[in-house]
Amino acid sequence: QVQLVESGGGLVQPGGSLRLSCAASGTIFSINDMAWYRHAPGKQRELVAHIRSGEPTNYADSVKGRFTVSRDIANNTIHLQMSSLKPEDTALYYCYASVRTLTNRQYFPFWGQGTQVTVSS
Repeated sequence: QVQLVESGGGLVQPGGSLRLSCAASGTIFSINDMAWYRHAPGKQRELVAHIRSGEPTNYADSVKGRFTVSRDIANNTIHLQMSSLKPEDTALYYCYASVRTLTNRQYFPFWGQGTQVTVSS
């Protein structure tokens, strides 16, 4: 029905950069908001960045000034530019979207499978 596919993860040294992308596809009528979450072993899932048209973007305090989220509405895509990466940024990064499909008037949450980001020397 709706698929979210992340890309761009990998292994990077501390201080390095990565750019994550997430593309939503399927029977999409519209997307309300999109976000990036991350889940590290032994920790709770954390909201990294959230973006909705017409509203300020929200970032976790731990990534403010280092990560930038952007959205390509026409292509149902969200990006996360990550800079000055730290070992504590190591996690599985998930894409989220609140989607209204062609057959439903309500918005429902959808999640991607995740892309691994490992920050290590």
